[in-house]
Amino acid sequence: MAAIATPAHRSHPRRRSELGLLVVGAIVVLFAEVLGYLGNYNRFPPKLWLFALILAVMGLVGHLANRFLVPEADPIILPVVLVLNGLGFVMMQVLSTSPTVGSPHLAGFQALWSAVGLVAYVVTLLIFRHSRDLERYRYLFALAAFLLLVLPLVPGLRDAAADSYGAYLWVRLGPISFQPIEISKLLLVIFFASYFVEKRELLSMATNRVGNRLVPDLRGLGPIAVAWLASVGIILLERDVGFSFMLFVLFLAMLWVTTGRFIYVVLGLVAFAIGTFVAAHILSQVNVRIAVWLDPWKTVRTTGYQPAIGEVMMGRGGIAGTGLGLGGAGSIPVAQSDFVFAAIGNELGLAGSSAVMVAFMLIIGSGIRIANRARSDFAKLAAFGLTVILGLQAFLIMAGVSRLLPLTGVTLPFVSYGGSSLLANYILIALLMRISHEGSEQVILAPTAYREAPLPLATG
Repeated sequence: MAAIATPAHRSHPRRRSELGLLVVGAIVVLFAEVLGYLGNYNRFPPKLWLFALILAVMGLVGHLANRFLVPEADPIILPVVLVLNGLGFVMMQVLSTSPTVGSPHLAGFQALWSAVGLVAYVVTLLIFRHSRDLERYRYLFALAAFLLLVLPLVPGLRDAAADSYGAYLWVRLGPISFQPIEISKLLLVIFFASYFVEKRELLSMATNRVGNRLVPDLRGLGPIAVAWLASVGIILLERDVGFSFMLFVLFLAMLWVTTGRFIYVVLGLVAFAIGTFVAAHILSQVNVRIAVWLDPWKTVRTTGYQPAIGEVMMGRGGIAGTGLGLGGAGSIPVAQSDFVFAAIGNELGLAGSSAVMVAFMLIIGSGIRIANRARSDFAKLAAFGLTVILGLQAFLIMAGVSRLLPLTGVTLPFVSYGGSSLLANYILIALLMRISHEGSEQVILAPTAYREAPLPLATG
């Protein structure tokens, strides 16, 4: 019986649900803007109508892009992303008056990069009409990821003024300064997914004997291990512990999901232990961050000041928070990027922090569901990898701020200040939505599929 995939000529209930969620999300962000402005300036925003119009336009652009380009895609992800993005803008507006941040244009730049990110979202949906288009260029993506990782090490390109905590992450091209690693992480996800799918049998089947046990042939890991080691090696040269750890976990998670082999987890843990030992002797940041994580109050006047103040401010937020614009979030160093979650905990309390965590859980849950429903093995693994990299980045920064883990220096997706992060994460969401649409697209039987072949005539 033959079947063909055809576009469904009917209304799309998923898009109607999305539109309703977008309206609710816009109302939430609008109220947050009013509260933040009242807390900062003790008066209503003078151009609230303009802010409401911008919210409506951004939501409508995203919704129309989904309706015409990915009509069967998940209806939850985009509204949640825009709420997180809107909350990030409000926090930047609150923090822009802080003497520690010292940038009155912080909110304006965040709004600009949010618009650029939304445009990148639409352009990504327009360019990649099928997930298989990504699979065709895996080695080109791997090369591009490698070149992007190298850029901060090229003399004349590194933006030393933007570097922080000894990490070499920023590149300046003319008036634009950005973090190339934000794009390279997406390219590596696509490369890993494509290669793992092709080599799945080789990596999964136990063909070599070690003692009395059969183990998989590890030669299939050659090219992927070279790519991974090159990426991590460059990142270590750039002294960026956070993204190095993220790529390691991404590599291990995708390999484990592909093969189901526990031996890879064991080898990964051994490699992680060795890498941690080497990094502790090469990079002073590792020892400093571990010491600060264990007890920031010992060095509260130097390296422990930021996490100690962040911990105090989160504690002062209590259950309901001090109120937007009424707390002391502005006294937290780098509150606009690394410690924006601490600022949220101070001004919105445990309730607001929990809401942000639930928002990320909704995105991650939707991403896992998209991976389960994807039609091809590549799409499944790519959706899983994209979800892992987004969820892991959110978890690492929230766990670091709350001292569940050492600080890694990554940003909170869609909330923290930063154009590179917003641009890359909007592209990530667009790829997830494309895979979601393909997995949910109706398959309608062709009329000829019901015609049975004539029975052969008996002879003899």
